[in-house]
Amino acid sequence: NAQSPTFNIQRSWWWIFYLALAFGFLAKGPIAWLPLLTLGVIIILERDWQLAGHLQVLRGILLMLAITASWGIPALIQTHGQFLAIGIGRHVISRSLATMEGHGASSFAMYLLLLPFYFVTIFVSFFPWSIKLPWLIRQLWTHRKAGLADPGYSGSRLDKYLVVGIATVFVIFTLVATKLPHYTLPAFPLLALLLARYWQGVSASRNHGPSFRAVATASACLWVAIALTVPPLIARFFPAYELFQQSRAHLQPNMQFASVEFEEPSIVWYFRSRVQGFLKRLNRKNVIDFMSAPGPRFVIVPTSLVQTLFPNHPQTWTSFPARGFNIAKGKQVDLTLVLKQE
Repeated sequence: NAQSPTFNIQRSWWWIFYLALAFGFLAKGPIAWLPLLTLGVIIILERDWQLAGHLQVLRGILLMLAITASWGIPALIQTHGQFLAIGIGRHVISRSLATMEGHGASSFAMYLLLLPFYFVTIFVSFFPWSIKLPWLIRQLWTHRKAGLADPGYSGSRLDKYLVVGIATVFVIFTLVATKLPHYTLPAFPLLALLLARYWQGVSASRNHGPSFRAVATASACLWVAIALTVPPLIARFFPAYELFQQSRAHLQPNMQFASVEFEEPSIVWYFRSRVQGFLKRLNRKNVIDFMSAPGPRFVIVPTSLVQTLFPNHPQTWTSFPARGFNIAKGKQVDLTLVLKQE
């Protein structure tokens, strides 16, 4: 009986773990299941098959799948299968096997050259804590080599879980063809815990605890301030934002919308707040058929193509031009939103 409260707390946390995996999938897709893969790797490496039973892996996965299906199946029906075709097929499988939207290598040789991509960009994306990463690697290597891991089975296992979790994220996204610096963000909480675990121990032994907390607090406040102030300031330089601001008074919930030669996710971020339809990616051949179909709709095209695609469009159509910076491709773009009210 004395152990039952601890057991109940541990069991409740594991159910929260599986619930988080389910909700994570609904929010971001299969990437949210990487902690489960990490757990599987740990079980295999340690050959601790009893751990799977202790963590209720089978029942947990069934719960996770049930929650995912409770939203995923209606989404498949509502989108006529597009949730699976686009959400998984295009944005997971296609993104993994081929470069998407110019984010990655255009040849196999360039793919090989970009393999260390995340091991370089982490020094920017994980800044300022990335300054301590070489030190952390030395600490991990020294402890492993000398057999001086933290005393206790749970401490050693915690280190192993964090390291395996970090490695899993970096290995998977290193192999994925499409590359963007933020793809490895799922590893950052694990990396932060691992760094804090060693750094705090050293700081405490050297009586640097207050300075450690001060640096951590100052860094957190700085990044929160940047997150709250910088995006609104630079949003006006992005073409999708400008197009949305110009056309928002003309948008209707039942509108269909599409784009030609511009596939940045920012289109969805802004316009889906007013429009209930789903973004369609068109080419120059089928954009005319799209705009000729009945019902309100709009399309975003490069400004240079407007006269070619719609030389004699009805006067009731409205055009909204915008120029901005495509940060993903590092170049200026000129776009025009062509809108049909009915």
